[in-house]
Amino acid sequence: MHEVTLKNFRCFREEQKARLAPLTLLVGENSTGKTSFLALVRALRQVALDSRVPDFREPPYDLGTFDEIAYNRGRGGAKSFEAGFSREVRVLSARLGKLVNELVSFAVTFEPISGVPYPVARRLSDDERSLEVTRDSMRLVVSGREASVSYPERFPMRDYNSVDRLDFLVSRWLGGHLWLDLLEESQGQTPQGFDNTLSDSDKQRIFELADALRPKFFGDLGHNLTFSGAPFRSTPKRTYDPSRPFQDPEGEYIPTLLANMSRHIPNEWLSLKGAIEDFGEASGLFDEISIESLGKSEGSPFQLQVRKSGGRLKGRKRNLIDVGYGVSQILPILIELLREDHASVFLLQQPEVHLHPMAQAALGSLFCQLASWGRQIIVETHSDYILDRVRMDLRDKKTNLKPEDVSILYFEPRGLDVMIHSIRLDEYGNVVDVPRGYRQFFMDEMRRSIGL
Repeated sequence: MHEVTLKNFRCFREEQKARLAPLTLLVGENSTGKTSFLALVRALRQVALDSRVPDFREPPYDLGTFDEIAYNRGRGGAKSFEAGFSREVRVLSARLGKLVNELVSFAVTFEPISGVPYPVARRLSDDERSLEVTRDSMRLVVSGREASVSYPERFPMRDYNSVDRLDFLVSRWLGGHLWLDLLEESQGQTPQGFDNTLSDSDKQRIFELADALRPKFFGDLGHNLTFSGAPFRSTPKRTYDPSRPFQDPEGEYIPTLLANMSRHIPNEWLSLKGAIEDFGEASGLFDEISIESLGKSEGSPFQLQVRKSGGRLKGRKRNLIDVGYGVSQILPILIELLREDHASVFLLQQPEVHLHPMAQAALGSLFCQLASWGRQIIVETHSDYILDRVRMDLRDKKTNLKPEDVSILYFEPRGLDVMIHSIRLDEYGNVVDVPRGYRQFFMDEMRRSIGL
């Protein structure tokens, strides 16, 4: 994602744009919409990729019903809210005969159905084409030429999980299929739900639009899994019993995942173990992590143990529950970030919880490293140590990250509303385009501490 737009969503009344980058840091006071922004990013990916009705109450987010999600700061809330995102893609320009960067955009309008935000309109566009699909009509523009078609009637929605014929057609397209396939399956007959006045030329324009837009817009997006992390991770246990590992935001499944890896795919386990221990050493948290089985069978219970060395002397292994709480809180985040062939987009809430400043700074370096490898990381944080380490690593060229690869989104309260400021870094790690209120509290505290 290159940029997110939103309007009438939670505390954001005015239409706003927020620049995303390979590494994006969300900063600001409590209750200024940072977590809501993360939930919106996930919802947009859900509705764009498979046309599903996004669940704004799916863990680790719970934004409530439509009335609690749509902007409501006075008498009566908004009747709808809008959001969207753009992507910058490399395409071959027929006019220039070379690869160029081009922005393509997806937008959606939500209205309430049974109290749930339902995507009633979707819009997909690039520089020359746009397609808008609603529950009862479709509007197509290709190179300035417009075609539109209405459907015979609005389809009944008994509950928000039901999917009408139009949504099925859209999902076929967004999920990687062209509408042409559907027509061929029906022996060239117009699919049920379309107005029979849709001309062959209009159909052809639809096919051309789908063929041109879908591959370049979604392309690798469909292969980029998203991980949403909770602000508090699972409580460590002295002994774990093997269970089926189902991913969860709190990392409850992580110990079983590690135990299974160590038993069945030792090469991957050793690779992951080495990456985890590199961070443990850089952060000062631990030097070694191991899985200790308490029996010989696969069903035997096991323990997670860590070791902290002292100079040339190795300390003794200690149970995860017997070391600082920060270790157990950061492990699930580390493993999600460092696993191979896993998520490429990470939405993280306060990963610095329970970490010493040295470990928080090391986490900032890890974010820079992973973002330079092609991951997209969006982090809600209150840690100055993470921000400062990102700025310094950029300045010192510790990775291949460029200034445009980092975005700081500052959420500024203005009365009952919130404004999002997109702050950039220059090549020296200095913040650019900074609003007056940014870090004002810290500057006031600094002046007071030195007696000014």
